[in-house]
Amino acid sequence: MRSAIFFLTGVAMMLLGGWVGLPKVLYKQQAQPLDFSHKAHVVKAEMDCTGCHDFREDGSFAGVPKLDNCAGCHAEPVGTTANEKKLVEAHVTPEKEIGWLVYSKQPINTRFSHAIHVKKAELKCERCHGEHGKTETLRPYEYNVVSGYSRDIWGRSVSRLRRASHEGMKMDDCMDCHKEKGAVAGCLGCHR
Repeated sequence: MRSAIFFLTGVAMMLLGGWVGLPKVLYKQQAQPLDFSHKAHVVKAEMDCTGCHDFREDGSFAGVPKLDNCAGCHAEPVGTTANEKKLVEAHVTPEKEIGWLVYSKQPINTRFSHAIHVKKAELKCERCHGEHGKTETLRPYEYNVVSGYSRDIWGRSVSRLRRASHEGMKMDDCMDCHKEKGAVAGCLGCHR
């Protein structure tokens, strides 16, 4: 009996150690090239998501904004922050694109249309991306050292319990939303 207790305690400790330790080994952090305040742009400048993250003429999503979007307002520093000064000096003046790290880049076998989800289904950006419009700073980009994909694809919670709808972009998250909205896409609707 005593050996069974030691064995089960050992197994429990190993599982707990793996549960806590594996994400620390599996995921690495990388800082974004600039810190960015979405809140300053959404609240102070009264911009919405599509002011920077817009759609191309063909309806496809342009994704992370190009330098031209920033340079329109920031040819000179508008505020007094070190990041804005860095934006102007390191990117706007020399016309060098900002190498943003994309939190929500989908796996290569996935096809995703923002136009269908935002324009046709009228989903709010927050449904999948959370409350980025209220953030003062950018969190570090975390990526899986094995797959190279952002941690945002899986989500912050290893157990995936107690999470909001925007915390994870796994296939099950998409399928749950499709069921909720009564949308049918089929396998080839989302996969190449």
